[in-house]
Amino acid sequence: MIKNIIFDLGGVLLDIDYQKSIDAFKNRGIDDFEDMFSQFKADELFEKLETGTISETDFYAAIKKRTGHTIVNEEIDQAWNALILSFRKESLEILEKLSADYKLYLLSNTNNIHLKYFKSLFTRETGKPLLDAYFTKAWYSSEVGLRKPGEQIFQFALQEENLVAAETLFIDDTLANIETAQKLGFKTHLLLPTERIEMLEINSF
Repeated sequence: MIKNIIFDLGGVLLDIDYQKSIDAFKNRGIDDFEDMFSQFKADELFEKLETGTISETDFYAAIKKRTGHTIVNEEIDQAWNALILSFRKESLEILEKLSADYKLYLLSNTNNIHLKYFKSLFTRETGKPLLDAYFTKAWYSSEVGLRKPGEQIFQFALQEENLVAAETLFIDDTLANIETAQKLGFKTHLLLPTERIEMLEINSF
């Protein structure tokens, strides 16, 4: 019986488009951004950024070193944030209904630059103060120092909230993350690009 639901953020509750950041960085002199970061991989620099082991200052410096011309921090922010589009309003609404029957959690690979941007975007789009208010707990990789698809971040979530994997449904749009969760005994659902969480029959899992 499902008692808890853990949601991914990007591609599940928030529309994202990696190509927009790829194009934005290319326009600023970084032609191989897709090799550095995508939905499916992150190179050492971006892994450090997403686990909070590198400062924003050092990240900016590393990006500037990779480009062939002058680029300022604001341009890097704009290019990096370009992949973040808008929140799925109907999906957020279903969270309010689901919270009556399940404990809801958020587990997101993200970094401080994106975190600040989408929290502000959430308030602008919904008029509500905090995205985290939908959840019993929200875990962001840059804050906990771990990221998906590593097993440790899932184990961290289970231990911190005393959850049972078999009683927990994990919803994500990336197969590697789903495979790790399955290995650890979670119920899972790989959310396809054509799906939205409000389409799911949670009691069928």
